[in-house]
Amino acid sequence: MPRTHDLIVIGAGSAGLTAAGGCGQFGLKVALIEKGPMGGDCLNTGCVPSKALITAARRAQEMRENARYGIADVEPQIDFGAVHAHVQGAIERIAVDDSQERFEEEFGVEVIRGEATLLDGSTVEVNGRTLSAPRICLAIGSKPRIPDIDGLDAVPFLTNETIFELTERPGHLVILGGGPIGMEMAQSFRRLGSRVTVIERGRAMSKDDPEAAKLVLDRMGAEGVEIHEETGVERVGSSGASLFVEPQGGARIACSHILVATGRTCDFSGFGLGNAGIEWDASGIAVNAKRRTSNRKIYAIGDCRKGPRFTHVSGYEGSLVVLQVALGLGGKADYAALPWVTYTDPELAHVGMTEHAAREKFGDRVSVTRQDFSHNDRARAENDYTGFLKVIGKGRKILGATIVGPHAGEQLLPWALAIGGKANAFAIGGAIVAYPTRADISKQAGYAVWEPTIFGKWPKRWARFRARYLL
Repeated sequence: MPRTHDLIVIGAGSAGLTAAGGCGQFGLKVALIEKGPMGGDCLNTGCVPSKALITAARRAQEMRENARYGIADVEPQIDFGAVHAHVQGAIERIAVDDSQERFEEEFGVEVIRGEATLLDGSTVEVNGRTLSAPRICLAIGSKPRIPDIDGLDAVPFLTNETIFELTERPGHLVILGGGPIGMEMAQSFRRLGSRVTVIERGRAMSKDDPEAAKLVLDRMGAEGVEIHEETGVERVGSSGASLFVEPQGGARIACSHILVATGRTCDFSGFGLGNAGIEWDASGIAVNAKRRTSNRKIYAIGDCRKGPRFTHVSGYEGSLVVLQVALGLGGKADYAALPWVTYTDPELAHVGMTEHAAREKFGDRVSVTRQDFSHNDRARAENDYTGFLKVIGKGRKILGATIVGPHAGEQLLPWALAIGGKANAFAIGGAIVAYPTRADISKQAGYAVWEPTIFGKWPKRWARFRARYLL
């Protein structure tokens, strides 16, 4: 059939909005199809509500820990209904940027609300209407993975898609899964007054630097979060109005709520991917470096494809589609400087390779430069100097960085630039950094990377020569 659009985008989360809006700004005729709320998981059930909840929880905890600043500690009076309203308010404030009205009026995108089905590699059916375009972009996301646990399907449980709907504080929240979502929610609900138990079948925060993760886990334990690692779950059930979880080899845990935070999976039944010859499984759609699927006319970006699942990656991949579709530029994905942050307290941030990953690949050629916040004047002035920065390198090449401490995620940028070749440790170490700031720790680390060279044998000989003959 004749083309109706230049590009059809299915899914209006971070990836789809970026692809559709960018191509619309170039004057292309774009259809954006979404069956649910605009903004996708990040806005409605992920990044935005979780960070709003974390902020409320942090405020509560600060009230309990003011004595070290000469201010009396107090136990906060928490109105959980008002906390819920704060979370929903955060969503509403940001929803304007992702709204149908904005994409139609500002970017010229045709937004269609309904369920899309691929008929083949160039046509899509939605609401009984058939659309055609030479390029289709799938940005259809993922969903919570529900583990196969006896009794779980017979009891009410929460996921990230439902936990932010709570208007009453859980009495005892049991969290299945010790990854980023599980640990962020564990600390937040504990700080807001719930009893919290985390059950993780492996190691909690297993993808993070172990030393940095230990600082986070120790802090959470001190705040009263119960964490059971290397522990599976035998059974889940209910007794009267209460729920219970039976860990392997442990006593039954009675609770009021269960949060399942055991990762993500994909199920694209009903989208007609087979009609277009697109290969996929539960881990996502197979794509190449340009985000093309097994049908080269169709892209898959964001959480629906195999690979890292972060909002910033979704936006990045959406921009790659814009470059390819609108301008014909190459646009291969490069994750060498990929950042990720777990927004616990202390915050744990990475960019590029962790020390473990680097040593697995390069062995003894890896060097680690470390700076502790206990030597940072801003941290000492604030009497909050938990944490450190690790810079992982091979020779003078920066491979990655790990930061654990307050606002760790805000301090990744110079190391992302260094990994991407847009800066180097020498430039970071020589930069003029405002004093006193926590960012100074990056300057100190950059200087430390080069210190052996700067004060090496030949520079010393040259300095002595100048002092004797040239000064």
